[in-house]
Amino acid sequence: MPSVATLQRLPADEVAKLLLAEQEAATDPTIAVVDVRDDDRIGGHIKGSISAPSGTLDARMPTLVRQLAGKKTVVFHCALSQQRGPGAALRYIRERERMFPRSHHTGKDKGKEEETGGGEGEKKGEEKQGKEEEVEHEQKVYVLDRGFVGWQEVYADDERLTEGYRKELWENGY
Repeated sequence: MPSVATLQRLPADEVAKLLLAEQEAATDPTIAVVDVRDDDRIGGHIKGSISAPSGTLDARMPTLVRQLAGKKTVVFHCALSQQRGPGAALRYIRERERMFPRSHHTGKDKGKEEETGGGEGEKKGEEKQGKEEEVEHEQKVYVLDRGFVGWQEVYADDERLTEGYRKELWENGY
């Protein structure tokens, strides 16, 4: 079972590289950034990030897991990524495991096609579905190291990566 100590962290420069590479590729994004800040989100955010305030996460988590099911990488953050960000990442991982148990992703249900008398077409359909679920299971979940505070120290003025930045709100620190 994952814990705060076992969560992997990504530094801002790694997240920036991933986001810029996706912008250049101009394909459907394979990375999602989830910002769990509440009222403190004012003053800027990572471009394209999903706002999921920590106060709404319990009710919203199943929807978020389904929404992000096809992403290869999901990065959570809050202001400093010390409490809300890591907590949200853990809840997401646990909810994802609950919704998509491992046995459903590894193709262990091979007996089903025999039980239903599955013809060739049905077998292919099940194989395809198994592969889609397997891809979903390979998702990597990270926490942005140092949160948005660390991010804005480097990328505040980079409009490719940061939206809605208000310098006056950050002049005296967080």
